Amino acid sequence: MPDSKTTVPSVTRSKGERKLVVITAYDAGQAALAEAAGADILLVGDSLAMVVLGHPDTLSVTMDEMLHHVKAVSRGASKALVVADMPFMSYQADVAEAVRNAGRMLKEGRAQAVKVEGGAEIAPQVRAMTASGIPVVGHLGLTPQHVAAFGGFRVQARTARDARRLLDDALAVARAGAFALVLECVPREVARIVTGRVDVPTIGIGAGPDCDGQVLVYHDLLGLGGGFSPRFVKRYDDLGARTREALSRFAAEVRDGTFPGPEHGFAMNEAEWERLASDLEES
Repeated sequence: MPDSKTTVPSVTRSKGERKLVVITAYDAGQAALAEAAGADILLVGDSLAMVVLGHPDTLSVTMDEMLHHVKAVSRGASKALVVADMPFMSYQADVAEAVRNAGRMLKEGRAQAVKVEGGAEIAPQVRAMTASGIPVVGHLGLTPQHVAAFGGFRVQARTARDARRLLDDALAVARAGAFALVLECVPREVARIVTGRVDVPTIGIGAGPDCDGQVLVYHDLLGLGGGFSPRFVKRYDDLGARTREALSRFAAEVRDGTFPGPEHGFAMNEAEWERLASDLEES
């Protein structure tokens, strides 16, 4: 756990000094556990749509749903920096709307920053947010809110042309005021170049070891999700299997009558029990 409160300036100062640990969180309990484990930043990701709400992608999650979980994570964190993902179409269409929605994440959700997906095309939103006192994290590469345009979840910036475009977008977003950049699913070489060219920390996910920090989804790294696991995920435990086994034992003990045992219940005071028994006999 960080010795002191992680702030936007301390994140900025970390570049070239230490690696940032970023973990997603979606409720107060997860926030407290991730922070105690040493997370510098808790990202309330729009991955919430998939790992918590059961959607096939991130597009369906709403501002109100995001705010509900941002509030919970903020209550569970005391030292980590809480960053709230801006959901699809909460910031893309209009600069003023982007500022209003981002402001809600800080004012109502008590986050300390927001994250937005996109490059030069959203630089005006980033600039307006930061001018309004809202710290911003950018997100480039595989941006899940663009999954329809990408034709699926695919590695990005594999050609020289696309890599150059990603670098230009990273520079544009950083110059607009973003204090950190998430780089998702891009070749290691591209992430290394971007990390060396921008003045702000980069946080990788499927972008190799040369970024200034790394992020993984809480459910992925603990083995709590089912089905497909991306190549870039390292599973540090299989809590899904362990949880199923524990729940199965509970179900079995309920059915065979071994739970609850005497140690799991409560008894009346003997005198009160005798009084009740006598009253029932007379009635």
